[in-house]
Amino acid sequence: MPSGPRSDLRATANETLAIGPGTRAVARTVFTILLVLLAAWVASDLLPALGWAVIIAIAVWPIYSRFTMLIAGGRAPALAAFLFTLLTGLVLLVPVILTVHQIAQGSEAFAHWINQLRDNGLPVPSWLAQLPIAGEYIDQWWQSNLSNPRAMVEWLRGLNIESITAWTSALGGVLLHRLFLFLVMLIAIFPLLRDGSWLADRALALADILLGGPGERLASKIADATRGTVNGTVVVALLEGAIIGVGYAFAGVPHAVLLTVLTVALAMVPFGAWVAFGVATLALLLSGGDLLVALGLLGYCAIAMLIGDNFIQPGLIGGTTRLPFLAVMVGMFGGVASFGLLGRFSVL
Repeated sequence: MPSGPRSDLRATANETLAIGPGTRAVARTVFTILLVLLAAWVASDLLPALGWAVIIAIAVWPIYSRFTMLIAGGRAPALAAFLFTLLTGLVLLVPVILTVHQIAQGSEAFAHWINQLRDNGLPVPSWLAQLPIAGEYIDQWWQSNLSNPRAMVEWLRGLNIESITAWTSALGGVLLHRLFLFLVMLIAIFPLLRDGSWLADRALALADILLGGPGERLASKIADATRGTVNGTVVVALLEGAIIGVGYAFAGVPHAVLLTVLTVALAMVPFGAWVAFGVATLALLLSGGDLLVALGLLGYCAIAMLIGDNFIQPGLIGGTTRLPFLAVMVGMFGGVASFGLLGRFSVL
């Protein structure tokens, strides 16, 4: 057979080079590591999307397991994975579509507001003169600058329309890139769900080979920690956004729906929701709202955020993963500082 001379040549080469089984195993390991590093380098731009796909697949796995039993009794994993991936995409896209719709509606009001500023200036809020110490001075400055249409035209003339247009074009490019990454993430979620059981078994087997029994427990712990972090963060963000949104509605904040959606989204980032309700408070004041109402709204939102971020969220995450409070806080804030929003869900 033709394999005979090749086998003899391979044996002769092994004897000449003195390649033993241990050396061959090391060479295979090094070669595998190099291939993995090369693949990571080639797919470096897509790694965030793939990371999100893994995190979402781990987080929704219990729900997906029940969903598969509803689709042909679990005997059609490919169909179940495809339908569940589509549902996941819709759930993630609906808030984005709602936000874009609200922004589109708000842009017309913003353009109308700019025209009013050019014609009439910005009226002095009734509460401004009531401020202690500097209230009278700020009131006079406001009337001379912001309430004066001529001065306001000079202020608005300083806006560089070309830079705004360039920024808008750059934002459009970023949105297209994000949309591409979103599609990549959905494509990656499908095989992760379809072959999730097999992948989980292989991961546990690899952990057992490398680290023994503790490795298998560590892999299970990582999955539970990721699932608990995602669920705790999303649930608390929705709860905080709903509570703060009620405050927006009662206080009469303009564009309360848009600001509520932004508050929910930014609540997943440390201190992000504080920026959102700070902007809402400022918008209420500029639209002629009462100072006491604005201060009450600010305090109401701050209390809701302090309770949610410091008690409810660490309790949900720590209770699911059985981690101490300090470890949860270090994992959340350190993960965001090191890896961005992705690190919020993948570090613990």
